Amino acid sequence: MKAPFLIGRILFGGFFLYNGINHLKKAKDMAPYAESKGVPAPELAVKLSAVPLIVGGASLLLGVKPKLGALAILGFLAGVSPIMHDFWRNENPEERMKNMVDFMKNTALAGGALALMGIDEPWEASVPTEQLNFTQPKLVRKVRKLGRKLAA
Repeated sequence: MKAPFLIGRILFGGFFLYNGINHLKKAKDMAPYAESKGVPAPELAVKLSAVPLIVGGASLLLGVKPKLGALAILGFLAGVSPIMHDFWRNENPEERMKNMVDFMKNTALAGGALALMGIDEPWEASVPTEQLNFTQPKLVRKVRKLGRKLAA
């Protein structure tokens, strides 16, 4: 097993899992910022945004369906970043810089999630999916095999 990959996966997935839990615990504190960005029902939106963070983070951390987990993270980042960190609209230089840094950070995190989607499953040191009752229909296996051949 490659220790750097496992450690990186734990740190990456843990980051999103922690932030998803934080979105639930601190939704009231985060809602005013979301409201200032024009997000409707801001407290509910903050709580709902926790779902892809928790699901994606846990998936990457445990190695259970990690491509779907990375996709959840990617979807969250792609949907939230342009709304919450719209630096191009800020006139205040400090606010513009802070939002630009946060936007670029999210862009880098999206790149990491995208890179992880390119790693074949199952990942080493993952929770065995057989124990979780995940079954893969024959057609899905054939389509994936064909997709891998086409991508190669």
